[in-house]
This record gives sequence, structure tokens and C-alpha cells, in this order.
Amino acid sequence: MARRELPVLGGGRPAPPGARRTVLRVEGMDCAACAASVERSVGRLPGVYRATVNFAAGRLDAEHDGSVSREMLEGAVRAAGYRVAGPRREARGALWREARFALTGGAALLFAAGAALQLAGGPGAARISLYAAAIAVGGGPIFRAALAALRARSMDMNVLMSAAVFGAAGIGAWGEAALVVVLFAAGGSLQAYAVRRTRGAVRALARLVPEEVLVRRDGAERAVPAGEVGVGELVVVRPGERFAVDGEVVEGRTSVDESPVTGESAPVEKGPGDAVLSGSLNGAGAVLVRAVRRAEDSTLQRVARLVEQAQASRAPAERFVDRFSRVYTPLVVAAAVALATAPPLLGGDFGTWFYRALALLVIACPCSLVISTPVTVVSGIGAAARRGVLVKGGEALEAAGGLRALLFDKTGTLTEGRPVLERVLALRGTREEALALAAALERRSEHPLAHAMLSAAGERPLPEVAGFRSIPGRGAEGEVRGRRYTVGSPALFAERGVSLEAALPALREVERAGETPVVLGDGAGPIAVFGLADAVRPEAPEAIRALREEGVEELVMLTGDAEAPARRVAGLLGIGYRARLRPEEKVAAVRERVARHGAAGMVGDGVNDAPALAAASVGFAMGAAGSDAALEVADVALMHDDLRRLAGAVRLSRAARRAIKQNILASVLVKGLFVALAPFGLVTLWLAVLADMGTSLGVTLNGLRLFAGRW
Repeated sequence: MARRELPVLGGGRPAPPGARRTVLRVEGMDCAACAASVERSVGRLPGVYRATVNFAAGRLDAEHDGSVSREMLEGAVRAAGYRVAGPRREARGALWREARFALTGGAALLFAAGAALQLAGGPGAARISLYAAAIAVGGGPIFRAALAALRARSMDMNVLMSAAVFGAAGIGAWGEAALVVVLFAAGGSLQAYAVRRTRGAVRALARLVPEEVLVRRDGAERAVPAGEVGVGELVVVRPGERFAVDGEVVEGRTSVDESPVTGESAPVEKGPGDAVLSGSLNGAGAVLVRAVRRAEDSTLQRVARLVEQAQASRAPAERFVDRFSRVYTPLVVAAAVALATAPPLLGGDFGTWFYRALALLVIACPCSLVISTPVTVVSGIGAAARRGVLVKGGEALEAAGGLRALLFDKTGTLTEGRPVLERVLALRGTREEALALAAALERRSEHPLAHAMLSAAGERPLPEVAGFRSIPGRGAEGEVRGRRYTVGSPALFAERGVSLEAALPALREVERAGETPVVLGDGAGPIAVFGLADAVRPEAPEAIRALREEGVEELVMLTGDAEAPARRVAGLLGIGYRARLRPEEKVAAVRERVARHGAAGMVGDGVNDAPALAAASVGFAMGAAGSDAALEVADVALMHDDLRRLAGAVRLSRAARRAIKQNILASVLVKGLFVALAPFGLVTLWLAVLADMGTSLGVTLNGLRLFAGRW
């Protein structure tokens, strides 16, 4: 899958450079067909280049010129029969507190009263009045949306249901007309409420940042809105408060819960010089933080924006369903018209065939089919975000579930990117003495290998070194107890004419193991040989096992390192490898796996791996929290440096693919069955509505299982 921009905008003409973009929250939509009505209404405005409404995300994206204002866009949404939420409007409360539910409940009570009166043999006028009142109370929002859809030249579910209701009332089936309204309104309310819970939970990411913070200015502390904190300003964060900006600790120590951003549940210790992320929860210590980004540019806000854009993108399955529904709905509507007219012309009873046609008209609504994919995509992306995995769109969510091969960068991905001491081979004296001497010589060096020596020496006492001299890039030397020692690469000793013949077996052992050799010696020759290597991430073996359990058949490391170190890391993890690869050779290796398996992923740690990430079906970036480049370059960004999240991302993607297939299959089977039965009079209006709304609610709940973590 080639590198993609986030596909958030759909129908319309291409927008020129410099076009403006407006995003609105749209409320009141019951399914993706309703979203199409809003899209057409907005798209007809002069000056609008593109407009796309994503029902599952409850979001309108519009690109337009300067002549189009936000108020004009909101007016077009209202003209289509829907509402626009305010920019900071919170998710609403319980379902039963909403006007929509109250109307549905009122309609249900009126219908029940009418049905009771009918069973008791009451006056016909009275029960018809109760049924008509139920239709008026529960159907008001439906009829208004139907009129708006017709004005937008759209035949959505509201139009079809309205036609069925008025048609049934026209032939005297008042009870069934009222029951259609009650079932449709109840199903729509439950479905919208279920989807809204997912939307609200994802949007809650952006609301984790406090609105007001304590800033230290001119030696005094004062509370200011978070949006007014500038880069470089000092922010006081007290115990139990959330960080409002990305920053760096300049004073104090504390533990920080970063789970809202990285998904890492364990608190992380922070002190001076450590980075902190907005939205994280401060522990027991008060800290002073220097802001490195403004609040609106923080990692958390960027993640929230990317998640919402990703939820508005369309998966391949969704695009297929959209094409299918555009053909299916007109065909079934045409069949309903033919069913209502042809048999009566041939002598059949008009009332009987008209009723059957109304049932078929209800079945023509493709609601459950159209909603089957976007709800699952929204749910899957939201579930991943809660676990610190940013999936940038429905296409990436689907593609990750089809991976049969996964390729890894080595340094910083499979390894920690820092050397550790793997072995000490003493040629004279003991291992402990050799390590103490080497660590003492390296104590003042800044070379990464020197830090590995000191770390291995730990807390053991080190001898004093006199006359220390660093040899840049090759080693160090100094006097210990009146004797001069040198520690460094074998090349350093060769340059000085010191024979390493006694160390050759040890050097060969180190090199066979794929480690970097370091020699300690004195005037008499080598004393010890040390083997240093890049540390494999401790969670890497578990991550590799989990990926194999998820069905990823080929796991390969791609690295520019030499053969021996690459062989060592691959051997420890039990995976394949290719060494000494240039960047273009990594890209070729990725493309080869894509061609061989049909889908192959690449895991890297950001910009250096960008070409290979772009060539993969799915690019995974490690440790993207706080990294602009990693957030932009990958299809999937792991916010925390934990390889085990890879298997979770693949597992979630495969669960999403299964849910999408289940939803589409269930929708097609139910629709197909009722389309086949309706012409024979085996489907009543209320049963058709119950089947349609029941299937819609079923596929919605099946998709929402991903958000609940049941996969």
C-alpha cells in the first residue's frame, strides 16, 4: 500500500491549492444514507469544492473558497434536516433524557393504547385517532428528514419509511403504519446511541487537557487558559493534575501516568531533563515544566485529530458496499413500483399488492448494509487509540489484518540502540580485574562503548587513573598503579605495533558471536578481550512469538549492519535477516515480500525508515509519542516503544475484518430473504421494519464489540 494522505474528503471537484477547510459535527443522522443527504445539501452550495459526511464519525469535512462561511455550511446541514453540534459540546447523557427518546416513548404508548382499544372492540374512529397520533408524535423527525432528503434529491431510509407509513395509512392499515413508526424510531434511537458512545469515548482524548494551568511568570505564579501558554514558558504541575502541554521537566521529580497517550499502564518516573506529554496524569510529586509546544500542537491533540480523520476515511469494504447499495436500492424500489402496479393491471387486488409493495419498499432501505463497515472501522480505530496504537484510517485497519509477512528495522526497533557488554574473555588475571581496569579507563570517555563498560562494572570500586588520554574513535589510555594500560579497538593495538596473537582465539569467538571486540592491554600485550553488542529489546522474543501465533508467516530483519551482528540478533529472536542493505535495497526487499505474500508490513522507528515504510502494505512506526515525523510517516504508529503492541494491532485488525465480513453477510442474507418473500405476501410491514432495524442494530453492536475489547 503506497504512502497515502488521510482520505477524509470525498465527492466533489478537486480543491485548488489554498482552499479552506471546515469541519462540523453533525447530529441526528441514523445511518450512512442519511449522511448522503447532508453531503448533497452541502455540496450544492456555490463555492464548495468537496464535502463528505461520515456517519460513523458524526463528522462533515468540507473544502471551499472564501465566499463560503461556517454559517452557510451549518444552514445547509439544517436544511437537510439535521443538527450541528457546538465546537466544545460534550457527549449527551443517558438515552432516556433525550427528546428523541421521549417522542419514541410517547408514540409507543399511543400505539399501545390504540392496540388495546382494537383488541377490546372499541370504536374505529378512536383507535384510528390514537394510531394517527402515534404516527405524528414518533414520525415527526422522520418526515422532516424525508422532506429534506427529497429536496436534496436523495432517496434515503427516511423517504422509504415515510412512503411506507403514508401508504399503509392510505389503505387503512393504521395499526401497521403506527407500528412501523414506533419500531423504526426505537431502532434508530438505540443504534444512534450505541454509535455515539464510541464517538464520545474517542473525542474524550482531546478533553483530557485541563482548560486552565498555573504558569510562572516574572517570579509569580498565576492561572491562565491552557491555550495561552507559549513555547518556553514554565508551567507548575501539582500532584494529581494533568499536564496541559508537551514539555520538559526542569525542577522536581514525580511518577507520570502516560496511558492516555501511549497506552502504557505502568507509571513512568520523571525528573529534570525528561520529556512529559500533555494529557498525562502527574503522580505524587510537584514539578516545574518548560513547554516545548503550544497546547493545540501537543502530541495528544495531534493524536486526537489524526484519530478523527482516520475514522472519517473509508475502508475498501465500505467503498464496495457503497457501490453495491447505489445499484441495489433503485432496483428494489423499481421492483416495489412494479409490484404495486403490474398485478392490479392484470386483475389482482390493488390493496393486497400495494401492501406487498410497501413491505418491499421498506426492505429497499440499505441501512444495515451501509452501516456494516463504518461502525466497525470507527470502533476498531477507537479501540486501538485507547491502547496507544494510532491506526490512520480504515484502509490501514483492514490491510493490517491481511499481513503474511512482517519486516523489521534492527537498531532502535528490535534492539535498544545502545551497546551492552556481552562477554569478558580474560587472557591474564581474572575477569573481574579486567573489567575494573577497563571501566576505570573508560570512566571519562563519552563513547557509547565506554558507557557499556561502566554499566557492566556497576557499583564495584574502580582504581584511580592518572595521565588519562582519550583516543577519539579508537579508545583510551592511562596509568593505574604506575602501569600504563590501553583499552580500545584491535586496530588501535595494530597501529601501535602491539601483537595480538595471544588474543586471536578470543577475538574470533567474539566476532563469530556478532559482537564488537574491545581489547585491554599493556606493554606486555593483551590482557582481556570484551565483546559488546546492541541490546535486544527484552520484550522482542515475546512479541515475535505472539506475531507467529497471529499467523504472520515470515518475520525478517532488514539492516545496514554487518553480517555478524545481524546474524546474532536474528539468531536470538529466531527470525530471518538480510544484512549490509542500503536504503534502496531495503525498499526492494519490502516490495519483494509484498509481491510474494500479497501483503507485507514494515516496522521502523521513524524518518530513517520512511522509504521502506512507504513501500510496505502497512508501515508501523515505533515510539511515535512526541515525534512529528513518526506520526506522519506511518500507517500505524505505536505510541510506546513496546513491540508487543504489534501483535495486538494485527489481532485487532483481523477481528475488524471478521466483524466486517459478518456484518455484510448478515445484512445481505436478511435483505435477500425478505426481498424473496415479500412478493408472496409472507412479509408484513412491521416485520420488514423489525428485520431492517434489528439487523442494523445487530451489525452496530457487533462492530462496537471491538471498542469494548472483545476480540
